[in-house]
Amino acid sequence: MSSSMFEVPPYQREYAWQEDEVSEFWSDLRDALPLDTYFLGLVILTDEDGPRRHVVDGQQRLLTLTLLAAALYHEAMHSGRNALADRLKSDFLFSIDYATDEILPRVRLTDTGDNETLQEILTSGSEKLQKGLIDEVSVSQRLGESFAFIRKKLREDLARDPFQRLGLWTEFITNRLYFAVFIHPDAAAAYRVFEVINTRGRELTTADLLKNYVLSQTAPDQRESRYHEWQRIAKPFSQYGSNTFVQFIRHIVTVQAGHVLPKDLYAFLAQRTQHADREPPSIDRLMNQLWDSLPLYAQMMDPSLDGPADTEALRVFSALENLGVIAVRPILLAISGTPDAIAGMQYILKLVVRRIVVGNLGTGNVERRFGEAARQVFLNSDWHAAERELAELNPSRDEFLARVGSRSFNKGTLSFLRRSVVQETITPTQDGTLQSIMPRQQEIWRGFTEEDAAFWSSTLANTFLSTQERRPKEALDWQGFKTSLLPTGVEGEWKQQLGELNEWNSEVLQSLNEELAKAASDIWY
Repeated sequence: MSSSMFEVPPYQREYAWQEDEVSEFWSDLRDALPLDTYFLGLVILTDEDGPRRHVVDGQQRLLTLTLLAAALYHEAMHSGRNALADRLKSDFLFSIDYATDEILPRVRLTDTGDNETLQEILTSGSEKLQKGLIDEVSVSQRLGESFAFIRKKLREDLARDPFQRLGLWTEFITNRLYFAVFIHPDAAAAYRVFEVINTRGRELTTADLLKNYVLSQTAPDQRESRYHEWQRIAKPFSQYGSNTFVQFIRHIVTVQAGHVLPKDLYAFLAQRTQHADREPPSIDRLMNQLWDSLPLYAQMMDPSLDGPADTEALRVFSALENLGVIAVRPILLAISGTPDAIAGMQYILKLVVRRIVVGNLGTGNVERRFGEAARQVFLNSDWHAAERELAELNPSRDEFLARVGSRSFNKGTLSFLRRSVVQETITPTQDGTLQSIMPRQQEIWRGFTEEDAAFWSSTLANTFLSTQERRPKEALDWQGFKTSLLPTGVEGEWKQQLGELNEWNSEVLQSLNEELAKAASDIWY
């Protein structure tokens, strides 16, 4: 450590250790203090950046060891052991440029914000970092949490004999802790080495592989700017997780290349596998497509965001989000660039709801068909290409009528369908809370057999949209429902029709079901 400086390059996965990994690391070292030597495993480096060695493999351990050295340094300073502190600082934390007298950090991160956090920790030893340095669920946050954990454990360890334990820890990490080091002779091959090493160890995420590939295909003098571009594109997905970011990339690729399975995305982009008549985009083109499509895609995930979509498109996005349907995002992206795009998006929403009702939206084959239709829309610059491509998937009105009132749906789908009927639109707002007229958990109502109750409890005809979030205790039977819950119906709810009924039984439900099914089919066809 004392003779090297390190940089974690952009193709590396970010610092990911959390309390479990840091706790294990700490415990292993603490238990090894009496030993003559302790081996920390293999570190792979390259000499790509002058005096700084790029870390191809081992950054989690190197960074966590650096945090431990920083904790020891600041405890030594606090205890007045200045000579010990100077040794830790010069061996593990900082180096001096003899030509300029500049003090340089031994470990540096590529990301500017995360590097500022790391250097703040090393310099100040603060467990509460400057406001603004840390975002939630970020590398900076994990660095801060790891340092706070190590410093807390170290202080507990030093409490029994601070002078003796400080010396023991410093001697241990300086003279008895070892890495095996391999310096790769070909810096240009580091990206491939990183991929091979990591795919044989802890599973490398697809996001890591894609970032690695993108940077490996970028000219060396442009890698830093491309890395920051990648980070800016990835940032909106941080709250959803890396899988959602990869899903975004796959959907962008699908628009122009057709359906790509999640497991095949990396291999397709890296041209490890061949697809007939399909060529992956160049890296420059892919990055441009990601950047250009990001604002609209972000609105598909969260229709409340500002962006390029107009009000009607946002209503479609909101409807699909309420239904939990993601597979159609590529085709919506493709349609967004065609004439009369809103009509095309509304067609897709209708097709989705029709298939949900007849019971077979979520198959892999359907997603593939949507992906291929997206490509046809893109190639023809006409959303009607999707209509032609997906004609076989479109259920008939008779099929819809037969299923919409006679099958059970989950609460989210029931809420959406009931709102569409009540508001008489395919893009209803989320007004009202769905209540079951005969609750599923309720004892069998008079007029129902146990079998009938099970059949009707989760059907459209047994639902009601109320302005109250909680069901009144009085609504234990039909009269209780009419007295306490019926008056709370949202605007447009079928209060008059329900209020004219004297009882609630299977025959009544069957009759009402036919009316609701007709109303729903009028909206969705």
